[in-house]
Amino acid sequence: MGICISVAEEAHDDDNVTIFEARKVLNGSQRLCSVYSKQGSKGLNQDAASVHEGYGMEDGTFCGVYDGHGGNGHKVSKIVSSRLSSLILDQKNVLERIDEIENGYNNTTKKHVNSVKEELPARNFQKWKEAIVSAFKVMDKEVKLQKNLDCFSSGTTAVVIIKQGEGLVIANLGDSRAVLGTIYDEKLVAIQLTTDLKPELPREAERIRRCNGCVCGSNEEPDIQRVWMPNNENSPGLAMSRSLGDFLLKDHGVIAIPDVSYHPLTSTDQFIVLASDGVSHT
Repeated sequence: MGICISVAEEAHDDDNVTIFEARKVLNGSQRLCSVYSKQGSKGLNQDAASVHEGYGMEDGTFCGVYDGHGGNGHKVSKIVSSRLSSLILDQKNVLERIDEIENGYNNTTKKHVNSVKEELPARNFQKWKEAIVSAFKVMDKEVKLQKNLDCFSSGTTAVVIIKQGEGLVIANLGDSRAVLGTIYDEKLVAIQLTTDLKPELPREAERIRRCNGCVCGSNEEPDIQRVWMPNNENSPGLAMSRSLGDFLLKDHGVIAIPDVSYHPLTSTDQFIVLASDGVSHT
């Protein structure tokens, strides 16, 4: 599955595409957001996506792609797609309220702070980062508490972008990707904004092994590194090092803490693609 934020003439309206109207997505110009999903050869399509306008501010936008895996991965990705955006905004509002109380400023001061917020991207980004990390932790707990849903060997990735003004906050958990299309030297080039969080990354493997998890390939796919239970060859292996769900491996180095980064938008930035590995790895 993938999400593409693109200009109107680049969006195709057919059975596999849903078009969402978006007033201002990139650089203050008119854009559309489209969601394209296609079932692969492995059976059930476990992907989900979410798009929200007016997110956090009048011209704010939220987009997310969630790639489920395991027997109940489709259920996990659906739950996350319906809840994560509101959890992030709730956490952000809590942090803003705490700031108000701690700083003790009145409405006049608050208005002044809001007026200069765009001049303080680092400070505002830090609040978004704290809100996102906290929301992912809450989301993971909510998944675990779902009744009649076995998530011990099922879970989902999540890649999210949040546009606020001329800045872009990117959060990634797992191996889905955010890719920016931008103009460089009069040519359109692709810039990957996220890192695939997989067990073969040294920092990820180190954390997993510290938690007594095992990182290795299977007999059937020796070249694909997976996370395994210690000394348990019969347990399912996970091909990513971070996810929502997958509670069988949460005590062995698999975490629900996303990588969060910031990208300042420029006039050369054209569109963004969010995609699961079914798109990006083919």
